[in-house]
Amino acid sequence: MSGQALSSLTRSTTLRERALVALRTAITTGQYQPGDHLGEVEIAEHLSVSRGTVREALRHLQQEGLVTAGARGMLRVSQLTPTEVRELFQVREALEGLAVAQIIASPRRQDSAKALRKALEKLQEAFASGADLAAKVEADLGFHLLLCELSGNSVLLKTWRQLEGPMRVVIMSAAAERRDVAMSAAAHEPIADAIARGDAAAAQEILHAHMASAIEQLGIGRDGTRETA
Repeated sequence: MSGQALSSLTRSTTLRERALVALRTAITTGQYQPGDHLGEVEIAEHLSVSRGTVREALRHLQQEGLVTAGARGMLRVSQLTPTEVRELFQVREALEGLAVAQIIASPRRQDSAKALRKALEKLQEAFASGADLAAKVEADLGFHLLLCELSGNSVLLKTWRQLEGPMRVVIMSAAAERRDVAMSAAAHEPIADAIARGDAAAAQEILHAHMASAIEQLGIGRDGTRETA
């Protein structure tokens, strides 16, 4: 491949990555709301890239579960049904429950508990400092991501990360007061405490309660219908 061709390929990849990052960020920070139409022409003009570049970025976001093709192939920000939200959190609980079990079984359990407490401090600071919603969501999911990382299970971690985009959309679109309750450090601290004690049964029970509470706080009723704030 000639130097000119390589330069062109690099530039194309950079533009595609830029469009992908910009669109992903706009969706996961709530600039685009669930159900919003994603027009190639408008986005291409806004980002100063070609429609083809935008199309490739949108195709990638479809694979991540952030974008869905509706009627006539029109692309929109994914809008999960109450049932899908409940299922999303059930899968999260299964993955994070396995992570907790593997952390507790590890000889590095206490080191992991310390790392989780540091993540809790970051979460507490995000709320205490009046950080914006994106920072709070980052700190909240950061705690759960760390759980999966500390498990040492690469497949578990990869699977969890595939759910991360839809999780962000659900959290960002929830009512503010309920969202804050679900993301608070107090809601997460018992998980780290149970891991530090090496109490696997308690950790699993606490994690289950945490996920059930998150579903309730994010406005999903027991019958699978979305509740009003």
